[in-house]
Amino acid sequence: MIPDFSKYSDGLVPTIIQDANTGKVLMLGFMNAEAFQRSNQEGKVTFYSRSKQRLWTKGDTSGNFLFIKEIISDCDNDTLLIKVNPAGPVCHTGADTCFNEDNAGFTLKKLENIIADRKNRPSDSSYTSSLFGKGINKIAQKVGEEAVELVIESKDTNDVLFLGEAADLLFHYLVLLQAKNHSLEDVVQILAKRHK
Repeated sequence: MIPDFSKYSDGLVPTIIQDANTGKVLMLGFMNAEAFQRSNQEGKVTFYSRSKQRLWTKGDTSGNFLFIKEIISDCDNDTLLIKVNPAGPVCHTGADTCFNEDNAGFTLKKLENIIADRKNRPSDSSYTSSLFGKGINKIAQKVGEEAVELVIESKDTNDVLFLGEAADLLFHYLVLLQAKNHSLEDVVQILAKRHK
């Protein structure tokens, strides 16, 4: 799929950026053919700046890159929707979006990022960091313990306890994935292949 850049006299196609996880619209930019090609090659969104008359990759200065998950063209092939995983706030003001909307709701991706941070920058006061410090055997043991506790609570009718154990299991599972240098997305990709 290549957009029809010739539909606009300046060759710039409007490009809507959407968070792939939350569905929130993050910003609007413009791409020419060269920006589109670079974005596809590098996997990060590159725009054409109308004010500076040059290409610019979002995040080059801030580090808040927009990692591309999917590019979709509209029905007339003259507007792009790019679904991304943002590496941080999108707006130059520091806001989550250029429309000053909150995009920082709690998600599994956010939890994964917190877990990765506790692994890469250990803190003495962090339970998660202490798990990583104890090693893979202890982490795997905790996943097993939480799984058993979830099974036990599933046999009763206390939803609060059941959901608490489900949350404990999911958390420790994410820690185990991180300890093995994998992410939930790696697992989702395998499930998607099986779904086909």
